[in-house]
Amino acid sequence: MEEKLKDIIDEKIKALDLFVDSIKLEKENGDTFLRIALDADYVIDLAKVVMATRIINPILDEEDLISDEYTLDVYAKSKGDVMDE
Repeated sequence: MEEKLKDIIDEKIKALDLFVDSIKLEKENGDTFLRIALDADYVIDLAKVVMATRIINPILDEEDLISDEYTLDVYAKSKGDVMDE
């Protein structure tokens, strides 16, 4: 499931110069989370995460690969500390 979603999402978000680093379906305190980490060759700002999430949501609805209820968590992979110069 993760690899299929990764391929589909990567194709749709490449226009934003983003790609999927990882997709994980995890249980935490009785809740299920679909965690999608985005990556790029630059530091990803919140606006790009929001744009990507708006692209990803309809893909998940259309593909309907997860039968249980879950919370979608889309985030940018950490690039380490960014220092102002």
